[in-house]
Amino acid sequence: MISFFISVIALILGYLLYGKFVERVFRPDPARQTPAITQADGIDYIPLPTWKVFMIQFLNIAGTGPIFGAIMGAKFGPAAYLWIVLGCIFGGAVHDYFSGMLSLRNGGAGLPDLIGKYLGKRTKAVMLCFSVLLLVLVGAVFVYSPAVILKDLAGNGTNSAFLIWAGVIFVYYIIATMLPIDKIIGKIYPLFAVALIFMAIALMVGLIVKMPQIPELWDGLQNRSQTWGGKGQPIWPYMFVTIACGAISGFHATQSPLMARCLKNEKLGRPVFYGSMITEGLVALVWAAVSSYFFFAGGAAEVGGTFSDAAPTVVTKVSRSWLGVTGSVLALLGVVAAPITSGDTALRSARLIIADSLHFSQKPIGKRLAISLPLFCVCAVMLWFNIANEDGFNIIWRYFGWANQTLSVFTLWAVTVFLAREREGVSYLITLLPACVMTAVSVAYICIAQIGLNLPLGWNRAIGAAVIAVSAALFFRWKLTKARK
Repeated sequence: MISFFISVIALILGYLLYGKFVERVFRPDPARQTPAITQADGIDYIPLPTWKVFMIQFLNIAGTGPIFGAIMGAKFGPAAYLWIVLGCIFGGAVHDYFSGMLSLRNGGAGLPDLIGKYLGKRTKAVMLCFSVLLLVLVGAVFVYSPAVILKDLAGNGTNSAFLIWAGVIFVYYIIATMLPIDKIIGKIYPLFAVALIFMAIALMVGLIVKMPQIPELWDGLQNRSQTWGGKGQPIWPYMFVTIACGAISGFHATQSPLMARCLKNEKLGRPVFYGSMITEGLVALVWAAVSSYFFFAGGAAEVGGTFSDAAPTVVTKVSRSWLGVTGSVLALLGVVAAPITSGDTALRSARLIIADSLHFSQKPIGKRLAISLPLFCVCAVMLWFNIANEDGFNIIWRYFGWANQTLSVFTLWAVTVFLAREREGVSYLITLLPACVMTAVSVAYICIAQIGLNLPLGWNRAIGAAVIAVSAALFFRWKLTKARK
């Protein structure tokens, strides 16, 4: 448990110290009017209270990632703590802060427009297709897990019950995507965010009371995984893709512009964007510690589980055993709400990205419907693939995991170019290193994964090192060329 407490303190200090440094590099201007004021339309550009914007941002980016990802990632051992802490402070929170603040500075621009501004029109075209595809994948993926938990909560484990809950969630997606952001999202998301935070605090109290003897960092960072993805999966790059939302996630850059259109002051960017990512890292840390107890310290036997239990099963069994009936219902509602709310805001982001690219006003509901209907149809096809195929969910989840981290690569490189162009000195280093690392993660994963090139697993480190070296060299070559011009 000592490693867990050290990690919690490190995340808090990361927000207070490194977050402040990152803010100084960006230079927010409190006197500058934000898009929520200058472009208010009553639909997507609406000034909201800061606490509400934080809660919505936190819930939007959370999904099942900091919970399910941390549970699966904990099987790799204490190395998960290091990735959550270092990835969150120096990667994910920086990624989320800059994507939100650059959107704020560019009239609430979506991610493809920001990518196009700093990486060129061709890259923008690629990102437009890539980000919309990822967002629709999120919509389909984040129907599955809450539907499974809801049917279990209702005491009906049949396939028909699952289909009913999946249908209810999908209908909710349609309504929430179409309505103004303050009608549903602005009213109920803060309540769901409270439930998710309650769950994390309650489980943390449970850990403190039990003080289990779980593996510590100094016990070794060797791979302890026995079942996730099959035997022999190396920590690099599999753990870095498995624990995404709790450390760094490209999906977050598609969500930050939603709240950039609701902020009333640029100085609020650090608590909203950097702070919500740190909060998500804390949730991931709690579940990593709980899962370490579950898998390696007898916790599974205590709650009637096994090492091979899937993440939703771990959540259900631990919540019911530790928190009692009332507490477990609140906790599970938080787990259910997180993916549902991420799913509907993902489809909302997709609608806005397409509308921006077509210069299509979203104030008339008919125009919102014209863009949303094709998105819902594609999402429904993906959802049916999940249901109709025995391994459909796992297949889509693997592609989602890779696409998610690949999206963060584009965002980090765009921010690095911004810093190199518009800030003096070597401030670009704060995103250059994460950009190189995440490029290596994305390339190495697709090279050795079964869904990719399926190259020998032993090539993982060599591929990663080569990609880091080449990507850094190409950046400095570009920078020298820019300096000459």
